[in-house]
Amino acid sequence: MSRSFKAAIKENLPVHATHNLLSLSVPDSMPDPRPGQFFMVGMNRGTDPLLKRAFSLFRRTDEGLQILYRVRGKGTDILRNMKEGAILDMLGPLGNFYPLPSEEKTPLVMAGGIGIASVFSLIEDLAGKAIVFYGARTKEELLMLNEVKVYAKEVIVSTDDGSAGLKGTAADALRAFLAPQASDAHFCIYACGPHPLLKAVARMSKEYRIRAYVSMEEHMACGIGACLGCVVKTHDGFKRVCKEGPVMSASEIVW
Repeated sequence: MSRSFKAAIKENLPVHATHNLLSLSVPDSMPDPRPGQFFMVGMNRGTDPLLKRAFSLFRRTDEGLQILYRVRGKGTDILRNMKEGAILDMLGPLGNFYPLPSEEKTPLVMAGGIGIASVFSLIEDLAGKAIVFYGARTKEELLMLNEVKVYAKEVIVSTDDGSAGLKGTAADALRAFLAPQASDAHFCIYACGPHPLLKAVARMSKEYRIRAYVSMEEHMACGIGACLGCVVKTHDGFKRVCKEGPVMSASEIVW
């Protein structure tokens, strides 16, 4: 089954000074995406920029899907200025996805900044079950927080500057939560965010003997495992984030 398709922009709305929510209409032939998977999106005019950009699935909709993205370069600046009706060349869904927890486990979902884009559809699928640790630099950078609260069992917010929730990082909030808990395995952790957050999650998952899954972020050129440009070092050798990931067990990564 081909994963290459064209999608039409339905909305491309700013949710922050540097972040937009892109709503797309997609063909019925597109495989159903799973939380944690991603899409390669072409936004070039001619050959500049040449390569597609990788974006996590944010949410599935009745018409297709949504992508929450940060404007940080030429490609995303072009994307931000695209209007309703514009057509995008896309490839996906790609990569693997977050494995759902068993009934006896409480999911702890970690999101650092734009990492919420990857875990939101997981929180949605786990409606009423997930305890979400959502951290950002400031309260203005807590994206889609009200939507997260609709689906989460509980949301523990933290900001680096203390402008909302706890002062500190999402990792700090997780450690404060786990500290009084018994060291058992009735939790399961899912995380996406900056590398220091994922490394801290891996360390705590080992300390508290909790299985943890992290969504790795590396620059991707092809998205299908051919170029080997997105490899990360694991205890079993190098693995491709786009193919063997992006979701990996935190314990397999060499941090």
